[in-house]
This record gives sequence, C-alpha cells and structure tokens, in this order.
Amino acid sequence: MFNVIILGLTSFFTDISSEMIYPLIPFFLTTTLGASPAVLGLIEGVAESAASLLKVVSGYISDKFRNRRVLAISGYSSSAIGKFLLYAANSWGIVFGARVVDRLGKGIRTAPRDALIADSTDEKKRGMAFGLHRTLDTTGAAIGVVLAYFFLTRYGGEYSHVFLWSLVPAGIGVVLLFFAREKKTKLSARKPPPLKWKVLPRKLQLFLVVAFVFTLGNSSNTFLLLRSQNVGFTPASAILLYLVYNIVYGLVSYPAGRLSDRFGRKRLLVSGYLFYGLVYLGFAVVTGADRAWLMWVLFGMYGLYSGFTEGVEKALIADLAPSEIRATAIGLHATILGIGLFPASLVAGELWQHIGPSAAFYFGAGTGVVAAVGLLFTL
Repeated sequence: MFNVIILGLTSFFTDISSEMIYPLIPFFLTTTLGASPAVLGLIEGVAESAASLLKVVSGYISDKFRNRRVLAISGYSSSAIGKFLLYAANSWGIVFGARVVDRLGKGIRTAPRDALIADSTDEKKRGMAFGLHRTLDTTGAAIGVVLAYFFLTRYGGEYSHVFLWSLVPAGIGVVLLFFAREKKTKLSARKPPPLKWKVLPRKLQLFLVVAFVFTLGNSSNTFLLLRSQNVGFTPASAILLYLVYNIVYGLVSYPAGRLSDRFGRKRLLVSGYLFYGLVYLGFAVVTGADRAWLMWVLFGMYGLYSGFTEGVEKALIADLAPSEIRATAIGLHATILGIGLFPASLVAGELWQHIGPSAAFYFGAGTGVVAAVGLLFTL
C-alpha cells in the first residue's frame, strides 16, 4: 500500500493545483479574454483528446520497459509547466497552448501511475486501492477549489494571482513522486504483445466500446460551470458549487471501491451511467434564476456519479486485462475517452451556441442511458 499512499498524495497536491485553476478557465476565457462557448469547447476538446492519444502509447511503453515511475514523473512535470504558461496567458491562443501542455502531461502519467497502483495491490483489494487514490485525489481537488475562492476574492477577481499560487502544490506533487517504488514482478521479463485491438480480451473490447459511446455525451465539466453562470451564479459562487461536487466525489470514491470489490463492478457502473443521465437531465431543465438553488443539488449528485464510476472503471479494466498489458489497457481506455471528449465538447459548444444550453445536456442525458443499457448486455 506504500505506492498507493505516495501516488495518492502526489495526486492530492497536483489536484490542489489543478482545481485552483480549472473552475476559473471558462470565466477567464469568456469574460476576460472574450472567447465564446464554442471556443471553450474547442480548447477543452482538443486539449483533452490530444493528451489522451498519448495515454495508450505511454501505457504501452510502461509495459514494455517496466519503468512506470519515470513516465509518471515526466507527466506530472509537464502539467506543472502548463500551469505556468496559463499564468502568462493574455489571449485564448496561449490558454489553448497551456491547456494542451497540461493535458499532455496527464496523458503521459495516467496509465503508468494507475498500473503502479494495480501492480502494488491484490486483485481482491483493487477497488479499495483505486477508491483510496480517488479519495486523496478528490480531497486535494476540494482544497484547491477553496484556495481558488480565497485567492480570487482576496485579489479582487484577478485570475493571474490564483494561477501563480497554483504552481506551489504542483511542484510538491512532482517531488513526492520520487519516493514511489517500482514493483518488480515475475512478469517483468515478458514483453507485451503488439499494440493491436485483437489482443484484448473480448469483454474488455466490449466495455471500451460502451465507454466510448458514453463519452460522446460526457462533455467537459467546464460546461457545468458555465451553466451555473447561465442561471445567475457569479464566478466566485460557481467555484463553491464545484467545491460541493469535489467534496461529495471524495467522500464517495473509497466506499464505492469497497462496494465494487464486494458486489461487483458491473452493478455500480450501470447504476452510475443511468444516474449520470438523470443528473444531466436536471442540468437541462434548470433554466431560470428562480431554480438556481437546484444547482447545489445537481453538483452534489454529479459528485455521486463520479465517485461511483471513475475508480471502479479503472479497477474493472485492471481485472479484465492480462497483467503484461495492464498499463496498455488502462491507457487505451483513457485514449478512447479522450477521443470521444473532443466531439463531445465540440458538439456541446455548438448545441449551446446555436440551439441553447439545455440542448447540450439533453444530448448528454441520452448517451448516458444508452451506455447503461449497452453495459448491461455486454458484461
């Protein structure tokens, strides 16, 4: 469990840094730099998708050379550089570049880090390990949101001060990762098979297809924050909404992982996808300031969905994939989600701009239901 704690603390500090800036990006772009919702969708979609293309490659390299720690350190360092670029941004083009560099770092680190967690734990406790990691990660996110609110209000709405302070926990996260231990196994001499779809187990293939369908309606969370502004929330109060999401997410992740170890991952994921559809339907129908109070409920419900699915998905992939391609499979899952996120965010931005905000959320609700039904029949 030593690696799980170290990696969890690394994510804890990194997410303090990330969530100090992430909830501010839609407001920084649209109010300070004058970008449109469509531009926001373009930036988030391209940044996330470009980063995700690296995840499967990084996972494959990690499996081939069995040096997961070096890749993880490189990825976390790249994300810190992206945050510095954001601090220097004075146009949406520079924000675009900063987000790409930051997300490329995530693309490099995700699969090796998650494979380190899987390698370090017994299969019967894997859900617990990923749940604990998500709890530490999301606790850091909640603290980051609090700090974002503090610095934003203290400096009179100046985003640059918040971006600058975010570099401190980012650096701490990188340093902590040097203490992680690479686990040597009997399989270390075995080379992973070629990076081809057909080498994956059938159940894993089907799950990845369903996950892609689901992602087509799961646009960037920045649209949730933009929606809150749409119904009357200021940037500062929207940050508090995001704090509610992260608190619930953090509280739920660990017990959700334990439940998946005991009752099975499929049940939690099917329920989670259906619940996602319900939450997005709620975001679609909240249209006036008189119903703005529902945003607090919806962000809390969205935290429940995230807590009951994200760590469980990773544990399921670790279960379904042979150990010699575990990081590759984790990276492929992240890559598929990233590929889907580009059209998801782009479509959400276009629907928002040309039809209305509700259209984007109705679309997401529909894909959530379709994915839940698909998962029910494929696993």
